[in-house]
Amino acid sequence: MVEKCVGEFTLAVSFKNVADNFVWAFAGVYGPNSGFDRRRLWDELAGLCSWWSLPWCIGGDFNVTRFPSERSGDVRLCSAMIEFSDFIADQRLVDLPLAGGTSTWSIAHDPPMWSRIDRFLVSHDWEARFPLVLQKRLSRLISDHFPILLDCGDVSRGRRPFKFENMWLKEEGFVGLVKQWWDSYLFQGSSSFVLACKLKALKQDLKKWNDEVFGNIEQNKRKLTEGIQAFDAIEERRALGEEEILRKAETVRELEKCSLLEEASWRQKSKMLWLKEGVKCTKFFHSIANSNRRYNSLNSLVIGDSLSSDQSEIGVHIVKFYKKLFTEQCRWRPSVEGISFDSILESEASWMERAFDEEEVRNVVSAMEEDKAPGPDGFSMAFFKGCWDVLRGDIMKVFREFFIGGSFEKSLNTSFISLIPKIPGANDLKDF
Repeated sequence: MVEKCVGEFTLAVSFKNVADNFVWAFAGVYGPNSGFDRRRLWDELAGLCSWWSLPWCIGGDFNVTRFPSERSGDVRLCSAMIEFSDFIADQRLVDLPLAGGTSTWSIAHDPPMWSRIDRFLVSHDWEARFPLVLQKRLSRLISDHFPILLDCGDVSRGRRPFKFENMWLKEEGFVGLVKQWWDSYLFQGSSSFVLACKLKALKQDLKKWNDEVFGNIEQNKRKLTEGIQAFDAIEERRALGEEEILRKAETVRELEKCSLLEEASWRQKSKMLWLKEGVKCTKFFHSIANSNRRYNSLNSLVIGDSLSSDQSEIGVHIVKFYKKLFTEQCRWRPSVEGISFDSILESEASWMERAFDEEEVRNVVSAMEEDKAPGPDGFSMAFFKGCWDVLRGDIMKVFREFFIGGSFEKSLNTSFISLIPKIPGANDLKDF
């Protein structure tokens, strides 16, 4: 702890992480009941945020909700809710999703009374530091309030799956490098087996190249920024020499390139396909991507009669659920005998059964969105478009093999089943 400030409604403390020198501020809040005092609270918090130009995390009992759906019996949006949401928007704070329940306060009453008056709010730069952060409602013992845990994400969730980064295609000579690797792979078997093996081998070469050559974009950007700042510091003392001017100009060009690559990476992660490249919205893409991660994470699930946070137990429960769901319970099937159907002409049938044409396949690939979520192999459509000349021979062999034999390697047709929550804070499989 490096500094603290006590206000009428808040206690603000700033912290510094010893490991990486990351400095941030926390404000603990106990909200007043009256509208006048509540407006003073918003002014006090706004003053703190402007006084300490740091990443912020604000949490506590705000004694006000944001929407009618957050309080039992409410049907209209009152001025206090509007002022609270305006404060959050003005200070550019993120209202984190709540897992484990919808309310944070309740009392036994007929009818039941509950509300969500406790929460954490964080600034965008604080959220960027902890992209998997979310709030979890814990069990309570005596208090009317539920304890809330601010979970910054589990760093040990197993090996991260491979995902092709579209920004790699912007690197000079990248397609030639892929061709060099692709041509070096020698596998025996069916065409679809060979393609699957080549893609698997390419993953390993791309991972190694990314770690050893391409590098971490954020780290590279930080180093280049520090380099420009060093040149600026020299300019304040004396004029730069001719060689220093050239080096600074080159560093500026590298930083611009690095920024464009970073934007492309976060655009792909955010899946905001309606925004074109080059719109300079890296922070927006970053925020959307982090929001998607939190929304799509499954941190707890009702198993039996209890709420479990054990990831292995959750995994086993989901597999059992879908095995049962996709198992045919009875053998009876409806019969179509005796029903007349319209049929197509013989010439039309012949056209549909013709062999696959390379131009047809390429046109389909070209029409697909580059940033579409990749399948389990991790390769986006941008990869197949950008490296088509390298891959087309092996891909067309697979199509010809399928046309003749009617089958291909199973791994080429696998897919993910994604659990999409139908309601905020969903924790029962029926709510996905």
